[in-house]
Amino acid sequence: MKVNADLIIRLRHQKSWSQEELAIAAGLNLRTIQRIEKEATISLQSKKSLASALEVDIHDLDYKETTKMKNYEYKTVSIKFNHGWFKKGISNVDQALNEGAIGGWRFKQMVIPTDSTGGSEQMIAIYERELAE
Repeated sequence: MKVNADLIIRLRHQKSWSQEELAIAAGLNLRTIQRIEKEATISLQSKKSLASALEVDIHDLDYKETTKMKNYEYKTVSIKFNHGWFKKGISNVDQALNEGAIGGWRFKQMVIPTDSTGGSEQMIAIYERELAE
């Protein structure tokens, strides 16, 4: 099972213990402590022994997945559009949407603002792409 190796190392340092001293206190082999700190994997029995030696709850040693918040940037593309009660015709929407997606942009939403007659002369495509870290 996964374990928080950074916490184990930090707790060991707080006690000013070497890996060998932690191994003795926990009743484990030195090689086991080295593997746990390097690979962050542990058996349940070793986890119980470490928790006891470090004087923490066994669940404190659990590895906790951290989720990173993704950041996005947005852009809008206006597409000419003639549609409504008294207007006829539509521009090549597929072509305009595909052109807007060039460069890693992903279509997110379409907005069609209307005037007082219920007509519109444009559609607004909203695109997003994830910002690199």
